[in-house]
Amino acid sequence: MTKREDNFKIAVLLNVTFTIIEIIGGLWTNSLAILSDALHDFGDSVALISGWFLDKKSRQKKPDTKRTYGYQRLSLLSALFSGIVLVGGSLFILAKAIPRLLNPEHVNSTGMIGIAIVGILFNGLGFWRMHKGKNLNSKVLSWHLLEDVLGWIVILIGGIIMTFWDTHIIDPIMTIGITVFVLYGVTKNVREAFNIFLQGVPKGMNVEDVKKSLIKIRGVKDVHDVHIWSLEGETNIFTGHIVVSDKLLRESDETRKKIKKVMKENNLQHSTIELESPCFCSGIECEKTE
Repeated sequence: MTKREDNFKIAVLLNVTFTIIEIIGGLWTNSLAILSDALHDFGDSVALISGWFLDKKSRQKKPDTKRTYGYQRLSLLSALFSGIVLVGGSLFILAKAIPRLLNPEHVNSTGMIGIAIVGILFNGLGFWRMHKGKNLNSKVLSWHLLEDVLGWIVILIGGIIMTFWDTHIIDPIMTIGITVFVLYGVTKNVREAFNIFLQGVPKGMNVEDVKKSLIKIRGVKDVHDVHIWSLEGETNIFTGHIVVSDKLLRESDETRKKIKKVMKENNLQHSTIELESPCFCSGIECEKTE
């Protein structure tokens, strides 16, 4: 078992175990904040299990005649699914929490404090194991766990306040605040997942900056028909036509080495390059250059 698989396994075990604790604790304390987090954690558990399975499959399956890039995008599919589950759950929680603003119910604040401390420990350990992942799937799953840690810190503070002051409206207020925070964070990851599915330029990368880096190579005349996208949020891909002087064209192997170096500097792991002479490329004045 690889370290990444081990991290997924531990995160799944922690999340499923604590989801059961949350459901029991939420019913015992009558806290909507805890029950809503139980729903979040249930969604997280589904997301972690699917993420674990698909991430494992994406690395086990090799490229074949039908999937020439392999199956790495299975982990991206898991990231998208996880995000949708969390968004749906959050909207459901908001629908339940808003009516409680008008009619707050009594909650067991002492019990909330105890469950919150356990929640911080469980989810904190899960986040610590997952946050080192580099692909989008791991990032989305680690975000799920981080928002749970922050949510439990808020519940802990709310429980302490309600222990000293009989202000039970804090429970639905916390629920809404946590849910809005979750929605804000996860929608960014969902947008990035959609962007990758649509073969958009990866976040933090600029096509013009890459083209300028290539133009700086002595003898490179023009760069066009450029496409930059990501396989699964970790492996970035470049394809493009590069117009070079006749000298660089004759020294094609050395030229490609220079270009590959620029690719590496720009965090592009895979590239397909077509070298063109000034006379061959349409739109470029035909002239012999050395």
